[in-house]
Amino acid sequence: MIALGNGESRKNLKLKNIEDKIVGCNAACRDFDLNHVVCVDHRMVNEALQSSAKNIYTRKDWVDRFEDPRVQTVPALPFKGRSKADDPWNWGSGPYAVLIASCLDSDISLIGFDLYSHNGKINNCYKGTPNYDVSEKRAVDPRYWIHQIGRIFSYFDYNHYTIYAAEDWECPREWKLFNVEVDSISKLL
Repeated sequence: MIALGNGESRKNLKLKNIEDKIVGCNAACRDFDLNHVVCVDHRMVNEALQSSAKNIYTRKDWVDRFEDPRVQTVPALPFKGRSKADDPWNWGSGPYAVLIASCLDSDISLIGFDLYSHNGKINNCYKGTPNYDVSEKRAVDPRYWIHQIGRIFSYFDYNHYTIYAAEDWECPREWKLFNVEVDSISKLL
């Protein structure tokens, strides 16, 4: 199973013919016919409803806004925590995509989870397009993503995770676990 983030490292990948194995984030449904797309922003749910996505996951509070049976609630977090980062409301589409992929399969590849910006500006392959921030906006602080995805890796310790990243990508300390490996995204090009 592939958890597909929207970091710029994945911009040139061709993932056609494996779309049934992808859990994508937000506007990934623009480029792929996805079985699973996570949209914790209600604007993105509206956009996903215009696509062929079969399962569209969003926040529990928003499911009733949409009458389409494809819209369903993101899964409940399988663990509790005391920090603000552990509050489900503070979870973004990326960590939820990793959680859903972890529930569907035991061998998960993470693609496009760049976390960091090389120039201090937003790192997203859809920046500057409808429902996204402009390309000059400051980069998002990845601390919550690192914490949340790290919790998933630890909880699903029987799963195997491969993170495909650029050669110079720094794996967060919290992700350096026995069930997580990093490989070069260039192998997928």
